[in-house]
Formats: sequence, C-alpha cells, structure tokens
Amino acid sequence: MKRIAVMTGLALLAQGAIAADLLDLYRDARSNDSQFASASAALLAGREKGPQGLAGLLPTIGLTASSSYNDGKATQPLDRSARYNANGYTLQLTQPLFRWQNWVGAKEGDIQVAIAEAQYSQAQMDLILRVSQAYFDVLYSQDVLSSVQALKAASDQQLQLAKRSFEVGTVTVTDVYDAQSRYDLATAQEIAALNDLAVKREALRVITGSAPQSLSPLRPGVQVLPPQPADMEQWVTAAQASNPNVQASELSLEFAKREVERARAGHLPTVDLIANYNYNHNLGSLSSGLASRTEGNMVGVQMNLPIFAGGATQSKVRENLALEDKAQSDLETARRNISQAARQSYLGVTSGLASIKGYEAALRSGQSSVDANKLGYEVGVRINIDVLNAQSILADTQQKLAKARYDTIISQLRLKSTAGSLSIDDVEQINGLLVK
Repeated sequence: MKRIAVMTGLALLAQGAIAADLLDLYRDARSNDSQFASASAALLAGREKGPQGLAGLLPTIGLTASSSYNDGKATQPLDRSARYNANGYTLQLTQPLFRWQNWVGAKEGDIQVAIAEAQYSQAQMDLILRVSQAYFDVLYSQDVLSSVQALKAASDQQLQLAKRSFEVGTVTVTDVYDAQSRYDLATAQEIAALNDLAVKREALRVITGSAPQSLSPLRPGVQVLPPQPADMEQWVTAAQASNPNVQASELSLEFAKREVERARAGHLPTVDLIANYNYNHNLGSLSSGLASRTEGNMVGVQMNLPIFAGGATQSKVRENLALEDKAQSDLETARRNISQAARQSYLGVTSGLASIKGYEAALRSGQSSVDANKLGYEVGVRINIDVLNAQSILADTQQKLAKARYDTIISQLRLKSTAGSLSIDDVEQINGLLVK
C-alpha cells in the first residue's frame, strides 16, 4: 500500500509538470534510439557501394620497390666474387579497357545504394510506429489506472454504505461481502495497473532515452478520421508499388540478376592498358664488377583469356541462378505480406472507428446505468451487487473505448506505412489530436 501511495503521489506531482507530446518524443527517439542509429550507420555504409563499384572502371596505380644484398662467386672462366646492393622500383598504371564483370559491378553498386536508401526509409517509418505505439501504450496504461482507481473509490463508497446499512439492519451481510470483494479486486487491479504503467514507461524510455512522467493525452471526445481514399484495394496497390520493403526486394532481385551476369563474365577475356616506369641501380656486378643503372618506360595492352578454372566459374553461375530464384520468391513473399498488412490495417481503421462509436454509446449508457442503480439502491429497489456490477461495466467500457481510439490511430499509421507514405507530417497531424 505504501508503494501505491508513493506512485500515486508521483503521478499527481507530475501533472503539474510540462507534458511531453508525441512530436517531442519522436525527436528524442531520432537522437537516442539505438535501432535507428544502426539503420543510419547502415545507410552510410550502403552509400559507399557506389564508389566501390565505380572503382572497377577507373585506373589503378601501384608502386613496387625492392632493395637486396648480393654475395656471389664464379669459377669459370675465371675465379671471381662480388658483394653489392641492388635497388629498384616500378611504377605501374593499369586502366581496364574491357572487364565486363567490372561494368556489372558498377551497376551493382548503384543498386546496393538504392537498397540501402529503401531500408533506411523503412527504418524511419518503423521509428514513427514504435514511438507512437510506445506513447499510446503509456496513455492507455494511465487510462486503465485512472479507471481502476475510480472503480476502487466507487467500490469503497459502496462498501462503507453497505456497512452502515447492515448496522441498521436494512441490508444483509451478503451486501457487505459483495462490496468488500469488489473493493479488494479493484485494489489488486490497481497494483497490476501501476506495474503495467511502469513497464510501458520503460519501453518508451528504451526508444527515446527518457520517459517523462507526464504525457499529453488525447483531447476529450476527439474524432478519428477515416482513411482517405476510402478504398482498400487502392491502399493495397499503393503498398505494392511504394512500400520500401517491396522496393528493396525488387532491387535485390535486380542485383541477383546482375550477379548471374557477373559470374558468366568469368568466361570472357579481359583487356587492360598498362603503362609503367622501371628503375634499377646495381652497385656492383658478378660479371664485370662495375655498377650499373637502368631505367625505362613501357606502354602496352594486355589481354587475359581464362580457359579453365577448375569448374569454379560454372559453379558460380549455378549458385547465382539459384540465388536469383530465391530473390524472386522473396519478392513475391514481400508483395503478399504487404498486401495482407495493408488490408489488415485498413480494416483495423474502419472497424476501429465503428468500435469507437459503439463504445461511446455504451459509455453514456453505462454512466446512466450506474446513476439509475445508485438511485434504485437508495430507494430500495436495487441491491448493492447491481450497483457494483454497473460500476464494473462502466470501468470496463472506459478502458475499451480508450484502447479502441489508440488502436485505430496506430492502424492509421500502419496503413500509411504499408503504402510507404508515413512521414513526420503524420506525426504532426496525430500530435494535433493531443491536449496542448
């Protein structure tokens, strides 16, 4: 009980603090979320595939240098010996003229950059979804706690009323037991709600780096708008065309096709332009004993024709053909999954809107039922359990209405995510539904 009192007191103190809203926490998450930081680093790494692919078409320059000590003897036709140093270096430039695998590699680099961009776009939308889900999870836990605490207070009132009525003989002890049972149940639910709120705050902290004690709630009676366009198949079509995961799968298939082409290029000749400069300086000689210095330039074209590589080239082609089939299947899976996700999200919004209307009506009826049963209990036409049941139903309806609203908003965000259109503008729009 002390723990409950402390946590409740902290919650009350937090109400006076400036409440953080969804946009604030999204900005925090962009700076502190480790998963998004990983995606950002992956994007930077992926962008380097472009220069790496292009490098195969550009010239390479290398320098080779050597220094050696020589100690030799000769016996024919004359006995002689020499000890001397030999120094030299070669500077060579190689410009590929025809290396088909390098041309394919340059195109693959561009594809890999596009894949990295698509994956980063998905990571941005995932961050919005994760922050929003964590934010509304905290709000829902707070709503559950408030509802349970209100139910507990109402149960306590009925318990005290039942005890007084029992003392004067107007009710039986059963009414007291019923009220005590409901009060004890509400106390247990309060403890569970406090624990769940702590867990949800921790989940929010993992993403944003902080978990403010006070969050801006939804405005009372806020209206959640239906999806536009109001056509599920249009959303499915948009998802198949614009979802970053589908786009990444399409690019992966294109990359797999290029890999087959690159493997087959292993059968083709290569032609390079070669230019080098050689310099050698010997401080002695076994034949003459005299020092010598030579240098020279060379420019030419070199062709290399692979004839047999132990079957490695053919094996590589077969491997990449199988990987191309895999990429094709992965693309089909991505399309099917995103179509299913788009339909589920669309139905989640439309059914959620219907549920909100139903629970709003049920909430009004539930409050009227509580008031009527209280009045009936006072005049003796209702018993205590009727009031307790009405209060429990009202609390349950309040919780279900809150959950329906949050789930519908999240479904809206998921729907836009499947279509690849979820952005900071949507965060700002949802943020506009909150209390300022």
